[in-house]
Amino acid sequence: MIDVRFSEAELEQRREHITRFIRDRVDAAGADGVVLGLSGGIDSTLVGHLAVEALGADAVHGLVLPATVSSEGNMSDAERVAQDLEITYDVIEIEPIVDSLLSAYPEAEGDHEAVGNARARVRAVFNYLVANHENRLVLGTGNRSEAAVGYFTKYGDGAVDCHPIGNLYKGQVRQLARHVGVPEDLAAKTATAELWADQTDEDELGISYDTLDSILATHVDGPLSVAATGRLLEVDEATVERVRGMYDRSEHKRTVPPAPDPLD
Repeated sequence: MIDVRFSEAELEQRREHITRFIRDRVDAAGADGVVLGLSGGIDSTLVGHLAVEALGADAVHGLVLPATVSSEGNMSDAERVAQDLEITYDVIEIEPIVDSLLSAYPEAEGDHEAVGNARARVRAVFNYLVANHENRLVLGTGNRSEAAVGYFTKYGDGAVDCHPIGNLYKGQVRQLARHVGVPEDLAAKTATAELWADQTDEDELGISYDTLDSILATHVDGPLSVAATGRLLEVDEATVERVRGMYDRSEHKRTVPPAPDPLD
């Protein structure tokens, strides 16, 4: 694998760049602050820390949105983050809303992907309900690695006003989290979207984040061919091609929905 970690000076530059970005987005929108979903995972934890640094605790509202598949540990960590940051937060159970959706359309019952994505979209609705009510922006918590391969729910966790850590690979997220003082047990925590029971990100992706980051940096975002990337990273070409395929197939998630070209 290649080393995508930043130096200490680069970490501080990223920290200042992201906090300034958050302030600029809020100011440009004339908003009174931000809302973000807190999952107990490293991405939302880092965004929470940076948002408080950028705006102050009073301008940050956290939402903890557990479902029946959410682990007690992750929800406890989410509340712990909010309490450590001294921000206002609410805990809202989303499963009654999901149950209502399935009552209206029972054909989707048991479809892990469809129901899991519905949970993500219900969370987005709550984020915007609070944000609209309080004149705030919704902060995204997605990182560069997951965005590149489409590992997010369209109009779910992808439905946000901005992505403060959207230019950081997963390994860089963990590194910056440690730099800003996130506790080690959270910085090193196994990543999971918890859209269904016992789900982990790396299991679903079928690849470790270290390998994914390296392939993205050298091939998808970088100049190397499939063969050169495989040789450099000592991974088989099929793995590199699979990551490239995930990137190509998920392009629609990273762009505005298309419309027909204007007629002359």
